[in-house]
Amino acid sequence: MEKRTFASIGKEISLLGLGCMRLPKKSADGDAIDYAAAQQIVDYAYAHGINYFDTAYMYHGGDSELFIGEALKKYPRESFYLASKFPVWMAETAADVEKIFNDQLKKCQVEYFDFYLCHSLGDANFKKIIEFGVYDFLKKMKAEGKIRRLGFSFHDKPAVLQTIVDTYQWDFAQIQLNYLDWELQDAKGQYEILHSAGIPVIVMEPVRGGYLANPGEAAEAKFKAAAPDASVASWAIRYAATLPGVMTVLSGMSNMAQIEDNVRTMTGFAPLSDAEQALVADVVENCLKKEIVPCTGCRYCMDCPFGVDIPKMFSLYNGYVMSKNGERFLQNYDKTAEEERLDKCQQCGACMDQCPQHIQIPDQLAAIGSVIDDLRRA
Repeated sequence: MEKRTFASIGKEISLLGLGCMRLPKKSADGDAIDYAAAQQIVDYAYAHGINYFDTAYMYHGGDSELFIGEALKKYPRESFYLASKFPVWMAETAADVEKIFNDQLKKCQVEYFDFYLCHSLGDANFKKIIEFGVYDFLKKMKAEGKIRRLGFSFHDKPAVLQTIVDTYQWDFAQIQLNYLDWELQDAKGQYEILHSAGIPVIVMEPVRGGYLANPGEAAEAKFKAAAPDASVASWAIRYAATLPGVMTVLSGMSNMAQIEDNVRTMTGFAPLSDAEQALVADVVENCLKKEIVPCTGCRYCMDCPFGVDIPKMFSLYNGYVMSKNGERFLQNYDKTAEEERLDKCQQCGACMDQCPQHIQIPDQLAAIGSVIDDLRRA
């Protein structure tokens, strides 16, 4: 397994990290983790040199930290690096900061976090970090040895990121970066700010919630023609890992096939060549012409008060955009439970508060509804 070392980190970190937001589940519609299947993934990761494990307070409905604490406890504590995150939006008072942090240590069955992040910082969440004195508390925890390295994950514009970088001292930062979002979400601008500041970068959503594993027939054909034995997803993983300053690339691996493929990609890692970069750029140009909804399926927007399964609606629609198969789109939509369909949306806007992609969700659902109406009339 490829590993990288940064002066500010001082440890060898595996270039592939295991993200614990999309672990195997007991059922497709729930958050409950299939512990046996997920343990198999963790054991395979550890055995093949992955030493960075990333969880968060609210992943899998709060079950992710409990699982990873149980899954890793059989391994020597100094042999892996555990990361978790503080969800500032879940704190109602400054006193909640310490309460949540201590709860996380207990759930993960550890005495310290190797990496700890202020979760999903943007303009609003960063203001709350300041208001509740979160950074000062976490610096205190670092001084006490309960946090070894302090950073943040980010979802907003580069200008906001620059403010965060300038306001406090950080050991690392985590951003959404993939070949589609390099321009679409200005991951390029975010990466350049961090790289210029000498802050190691952790990449999340390298495969964009699985979307870049199936980016459409035309894109897949180009990738397969260039590298018949490589998976389509491996191009996205290699794209992120090729960038200098990237410490680890997180992937939420939901089954054994995914982790086996990613481990192959990062074992004897080969950065993208100039010709391969040009091919990716060609694919991106075609992808960006598609009117996709920039949803990664993170489900931060859920639960909808009116029952709409927002990520499912966007996933079905994006599949239609890539394939232009209207009949299949309508068939899949009609198979969806009536209470989950987009026509239940009441335009309340509650879903937008926690959307990391800042999607205008009610407007997008209404637009998709119009597309469905047009297809039915055709």
